[in-house]
Amino acid sequence: MRVIRPAKTDQSAQRLLLCGYYGEHNLGDDALLEVLLAQLPGGFQATVTAHDGALVRERFGVETVPRRSLPLVLKALRHCGALVLGGGSLLQDSTSFKSLIYYATLIAAARLQGKPVLFWGQGLGPLRRRRSRLLVGRLLRFATAVSWRDPESATLARSLGREGAVGSDPVWGMAPQQWRGLGGPLVLCFRPTQQLQGSAWRPYLAAIDQLAARHDREVIWLPFHANQDRGLLIELCQAGLMPTGLAARSREVLADKPREAMAVFSSAGLVVAMRLHGLILAALSGAPCAAISYDPKVAAAAAAFDCPCQSLDSEPGLNLEETWTAVLDSPQPAGCLKVLRQHTEVHRQLLAPLFKPACRS
Repeated sequence: MRVIRPAKTDQSAQRLLLCGYYGEHNLGDDALLEVLLAQLPGGFQATVTAHDGALVRERFGVETVPRRSLPLVLKALRHCGALVLGGGSLLQDSTSFKSLIYYATLIAAARLQGKPVLFWGQGLGPLRRRRSRLLVGRLLRFATAVSWRDPESATLARSLGREGAVGSDPVWGMAPQQWRGLGGPLVLCFRPTQQLQGSAWRPYLAAIDQLAARHDREVIWLPFHANQDRGLLIELCQAGLMPTGLAARSREVLADKPREAMAVFSSAGLVVAMRLHGLILAALSGAPCAAISYDPKVAAAAAAFDCPCQSLDSEPGLNLEETWTAVLDSPQPAGCLKVLRQHTEVHRQLLAPLFKPACRS
């Protein structure tokens, strides 16, 4: 029987370096970290790569290291028994090729030190450059164990020569809430994106305006990434893109924690989400959902629980408001969500061998 174990036997073997986009004031990444920490059994401690380390330390009670300082992260790795790439899509080149170099350096350092490298609940890609695919193909061979968050990532990894267990996004593992939003407001989890510039916003805002007016609903704008999404409502108003009626019905509500966002979602008559984890947390809150996909990962999540989805890569149809009306006040069947929650178990199983006594074959 083969068991994955941290390389050292001293106290550093009981500490794991959790690497991800943590402390970036993004509720989705906070939710990922919450789930990952909950899956670490007692006796193990975590050092977390974080941008806002003080926030992560206060909220989660863990040690942190500045994520954007590779030398400090490498120093922290020396005092940890394993490297865990935790959730999200870390191996991608849409941010920059430099991002891949960052993770390649960490992974290579861990393997040179004889430490396990675990890809926990990872998405993979996009990998638009040939050199990116070549590099990631090599990095995947260094991974001790892998779990993917969606079939598309697993398929891409397989094409690069690496198999791995496939589950649903780890955030589906958060505890669901009871929906209480019959007749409630429309909640928008929108983000800026290159696909929506200027007048490209108008069809979506018009559909929201018509839906809210016809059913007399308040409209709540919930920024999911504080540094990117906050103030979007004001920006659209100042740009003259907001219908007058919609502007009058709208207000921005801030949530500091994933649970606070879920409380807002659970009281909604409909959540229209562009953010992946906004969509997942809304569904877990029992709310009726519709998606606007700026990225294939959003469309894939929507398809997983039969949620209507409009891709930004195609022109919005004239029946957009009708599509959203059809799901207003109509929450998703609980059975489908239960299956998605069960499928997160593969990520817990990925970590389990770290915590078992050594076995001999």
